[in-house]
Amino acid sequence: MVLIEEIQAQVAESSAALKEVRCELGKAVIGQDAIIKRLLIAILADGHVLIEGVPGLAKTLIVSSLAASLEASFARIQFTPDLLPADITGTLIFNQKTAEFTPKKGPIFANFILADEINRAPSKVQSALLEAMQERQVTIGDSSEHLPEPFFVMATQNPIEQEGTYPLPEAQVDRFMMKLLIRYPSLQEERQILELMVDPQPIEIRPVLSPDKIKGMRQVMHTVFMEDKLVDYILDLVQATRHPERYPRLSNLSLLINYGASPRASINLARAAKAHAYLEGRGYVIPDDIKAIGRDVLRHRIVLSYEAEAEEIQSEEIIGRILDQIEVP
Repeated sequence: MVLIEEIQAQVAESSAALKEVRCELGKAVIGQDAIIKRLLIAILADGHVLIEGVPGLAKTLIVSSLAASLEASFARIQFTPDLLPADITGTLIFNQKTAEFTPKKGPIFANFILADEINRAPSKVQSALLEAMQERQVTIGDSSEHLPEPFFVMATQNPIEQEGTYPLPEAQVDRFMMKLLIRYPSLQEERQILELMVDPQPIEIRPVLSPDKIKGMRQVMHTVFMEDKLVDYILDLVQATRHPERYPRLSNLSLLINYGASPRASINLARAAKAHAYLEGRGYVIPDDIKAIGRDVLRHRIVLSYEAEAEEIQSEEIIGRILDQIEVP
């Protein structure tokens, strides 16, 4: 028998430090609370994030500040057309003293990775990163090296400039737990940014957590209780992206969707919903947890048909209709 009171007490105690993390990030990052919250959800749920947004919206600052607050190592990789897989994973270097080849680890061996403009590099480089994300290890020569824990990748895409880019195939995009859309700051938020950045005083982010504590938080997060009816709700949402004709109110979507979400969507919805509840200090999942992260988990997992593109219908609109029409338990 699951004792909700015990789980609630553990979650409340364990998740309290995350409020301090968000407070520290607020010193350097203005107006991106929703993005920060979802990055923390992805870290807790052991997933990765793809962010789409125009340049200059503090994507690098968010990840580097997050790494500093969690006392973790950080590496930024600028993806370019001439990048090679070894530039990311590392390679073998000949040591003249020992007359042996020794592995030289690449920037992928860090806790937090910012893959800037991931669609700028050829597919073989993208595959090297995505393999590391999936397998949590890198092979250099004859040996395999495990990546540090926690290991979190935030990849970015520029939605404006598409010339000279290599779009990620659907199968590779699917490996990201969430796809986030980063927005412009409001007028008041931009005023705060201006005042903060004009000030010559350096911004110091105080370390709040350590990688070991994050591992402990993950263990507690996995104990967050989810009722069977909420599991069925997640399955209904994902099934509605594949077979909308089975749901009377969504039958008109069948001509707009070529391919629905994969089983990874169900897994990631459940994990992210638990992490969302944990972040809110709750030891149990409610429907609002699933709805809160539903768009972020599903938006990159639906392949639209030609009819949808001709009518300029976006996946965002289709997901919204699914979330509105599927009955909430």
